[in-house]
Amino acid sequence: MFKVLRRWWKYMTARTDKAFNERADPSVQLEQAITEAQDQHRRLREQAANVIAQQKQTELRLSRKLDELEKANNNARQAVLMADDASRKGDTAKASEYQRAAEAIATRLVSLEKEVSDLSAMALQSTQAADQAKAAVNANAQMLQQKLAEKNQLMGQLEQAKMAEQMNSAMASLNETVGQDVPTFAEVREKIEARYAKAQGMTELTETSVESRMLEIEQAAANTEAQARLLEIRAQLGLDGGTAPAEAASAPTPTPEAAPAPEPTETPQAQPGT
Repeated sequence: MFKVLRRWWKYMTARTDKAFNERADPSVQLEQAITEAQDQHRRLREQAANVIAQQKQTELRLSRKLDELEKANNNARQAVLMADDASRKGDTAKASEYQRAAEAIATRLVSLEKEVSDLSAMALQSTQAADQAKAAVNANAQMLQQKLAEKNQLMGQLEQAKMAEQMNSAMASLNETVGQDVPTFAEVREKIEARYAKAQGMTELTETSVESRMLEIEQAAANTEAQARLLEIRAQLGLDGGTAPAEAASAPTPTPEAAPAPEPTETPQAQPGT
């Protein structure tokens, strides 16, 4: 059960990381990477400084021990000389004291030599470690400079990529469907062309239908009747010469229901025969 839960947790973590990386802004992630690289370089410098400080401390201790060793050597030689001088003078008591002091100094001298040997080895190791730390700091500084220079290049490429993506999206929206809420240019054009074609077709059907012909006949009849009425009014007013006024006055006024459409056109044709 624990293994299943651990695998599920790793799966969910990987899934979350993938979704986050897909939605994250590359410019922000680039700034984070540069900041992390700078922090790492700072920590490396601090570690290198500690290594170099340890080297300096070891060198100082070695220098002090070397001074003590030199002083112990001088004291040991002096004690041996003084013991030998007292022995030649026959002062056995002083000779014994100087001899014991020389032995104590010799014991201290052996201990100092051991400490100097150990400190010399430590100083050598610390020197090598310090050199490695310096080399690591210099190499990391060069890498950091390269990353900073590459950052500017990547930011420029990112801006170009954004512009290209926007241009591609704009061009694709002219020919492809980009969503259900906003119609594309092609969709609107097809809709308008369909309505225009349908309207043209309805117009052609209307022009060739019986209803349109009947409408034309009714309009012609109305125009003829209007012309006859105007002739009658002109005759009543005496604006026409000859017998036209009398004939126009004696002619019955056709009603719209009794008078067919072509009959009013025959009235003007009867005038020349009278």
